[in-house]
Amino acid sequence: MKERFTANTVEEAKALAAQKFGVSAEKITFSVIEEEKKGFLGFGKSDAIIEAEYEPSKAEIAADYVKSILKCMDIDAELNVTENEDGALIEIVGDTTGAVIGKRGETLDAIQYLASMTANKNDKEYYRINLDSCGYREKRKATLENLAHKIAKSVLKTGKTSTLEPMNPYERRIIHAAVSEIEGVTSKSIGEEPYRKVVISSVNGRPERRCGGRRNGYDRVGQRKEREIQPRSMDLMKTSFEKDYKKPKPEDSMLGGELYGKIDL
Repeated sequence: MKERFTANTVEEAKALAAQKFGVSAEKITFSVIEEEKKGFLGFGKSDAIIEAEYEPSKAEIAADYVKSILKCMDIDAELNVTENEDGALIEIVGDTTGAVIGKRGETLDAIQYLASMTANKNDKEYYRINLDSCGYREKRKATLENLAHKIAKSVLKTGKTSTLEPMNPYERRIIHAAVSEIEGVTSKSIGEEPYRKVVISSVNGRPERRCGGRRNGYDRVGQRKEREIQPRSMDLMKTSFEKDYKKPKPEDSMLGGELYGKIDL
């Protein structure tokens, strides 16, 4: 944005511009159109005229949008903005009473998505916006990691595949990352958004069942029985491609994955 300001002096005009744009003068580009003139005995005196140009960063655009949402929600809070190489973290600090977070972070996710869309409007180079409130993201991450470990242990013990409830891409990545550290289990995502789920399964399949204290395949005196060869059903003869023809979604890849992709929510 570009605007002209008039004041008694150039410095006063710059101060007016900083006040109008709501940022420090260091972030504004100034051009002096006309210097102030003192005149003589009150004659010939004229004010200074400057042109001020300010282009807010994407982080500032996102922060301003979040502020407007909080104002509409009657939430009194401060924002801490930390910029990094490819984006920014906006932390909401204050008594939010949970309203800005919502059930399982749904409200927080929605505001983050809208702030990201606003900041990246009409720009091909994507700038990542992460929104947090009262440390919710870290708490939720710890909860999901504990859940992943608990489910993985159950899968290892029983051999039964377990399907979790639908989650957003950010939460699915946390589950995938936790499962990848546990030997003997694997995970994948199935379904379509917003009902996409994580499935955790055993690499080795179900544990061998025991019958009457003896392994299947042995008679009561411990002699191995000859197994009868049964014709394979059509279902067992299906190829792996026929059984799982959908390729994993890009957001489920753990190689180089980052939290919250471009339009992940």
